[in-house]
Amino acid sequence: MKIARFSTVAGGDPRYGILDGTDLVVLAGDPLFSGFDTLDERVPITEVRLLAPVIPRSKVIAIGRNYAAHAAEFGNDVPEEPMMFLKPNTSVIGPGDAIVLPKQSSHVDFEGELAVVIGSVARNVPEADAAGVIFGYTIANDVSARDLQKKDGQWGRAKGFDTFCPLGPIIQTEFDIATESIQSRLNGEVRQSAPFTDIVHGIPALVAFASSVFTLLPGDVILTGTPAGVGQLADGDTIEISVPGIGTLRNPVRAA
Repeated sequence: MKIARFSTVAGGDPRYGILDGTDLVVLAGDPLFSGFDTLDERVPITEVRLLAPVIPRSKVIAIGRNYAAHAAEFGNDVPEEPMMFLKPNTSVIGPGDAIVLPKQSSHVDFEGELAVVIGSVARNVPEADAAGVIFGYTIANDVSARDLQKKDGQWGRAKGFDTFCPLGPIIQTEFDIATESIQSRLNGEVRQSAPFTDIVHGIPALVAFASSVFTLLPGDVILTGTPAGVGQLADGDTIEISVPGIGTLRNPVRAA
């Protein structure tokens, strides 16, 4: 099932829908909290603006160095345990929204990633039970001010600017990562391409590890790491990240 969060041309509060062909079957409320009850209403997807499919009420949990080739391209080893950091929910934007290059940085990179959307309150979840607390999957871009990351020695500022966490275009509730892959294109040129089988610490392990540290809440998002090939963004660029079964997350880039 593909779940979209959208607004109409006329504006108003965000709404939710199930993608059915070229239409959205409108839901009565946020499916994370209200279930999948539908209204007697269909909206052509061409007549809406897709928004970030979820705005985490609590946190975005990101995982560093979770692809061996990406760790190697920066001269790092893969951590024995997942390397976690947090991005604020104010960094989240949706499809088509601009990534804004902050004045404080002269080197901002894209990082295409698969994102896990948590569907229920979860604490100390065993790996074997991880699937039961996952609502679905979407695409993320862990935008990073690389120079500030090196300068600060920690990643809060470098990863946390407004617009540094594009999410979308939809949430896919039925997804088999064992058969799928991710591709990032900068101005149409393929820069990242890898199967999800290259992930070092798998999805169940990430859910178990994160939930052993802090309680996961519905709408929390876990970014699962990026493959090799990250690169610098510049004013006027367009970055596209695609995952079969989910779609393409496309964002323009502009200077502040």
